[in-house]
Amino acid sequence: MAGEPTLDAYIAAFPTAVQKVLTRIRRIVQKAAPEAEERIVYRIPTFVLGKNLVHFAAFEKHVGFYPTPSAMEHFRSELAGFKTAKGSVQFPLTEPIPYDLIKTIVAFRVKEARGKQS
Repeated sequence: MAGEPTLDAYIAAFPTAVQKVLTRIRRIVQKAAPEAEERIVYRIPTFVLGKNLVHFAAFEKHVGFYPTPSAMEHFRSELAGFKTAKGSVQFPLTEPIPYDLIKTIVAFRVKEARGKQS
């Protein structure tokens, strides 16, 4: 439908440095889940694979990554150095973004979405 928000428009609304972070996260998810559909859900970028796979969003001082509570629990030790909640983690923009960890979490979520995780 015309006028619906897009990931491109969402990313373009941020300063260049933040756009680079968001674009890299987007590419990580696209590569790990090429069949996932890109949408804006809850006004933030979302990848859907049957149901919501992951969301991410930029804020003034961090990037929020929302891989669901099951992924947060599974990767609790790896995420210990970051501010977390039941289904989310904050990656400060003043520190290196853990792209390899994001890639691993997305791969876990893809397996979950396809019913390969217990």
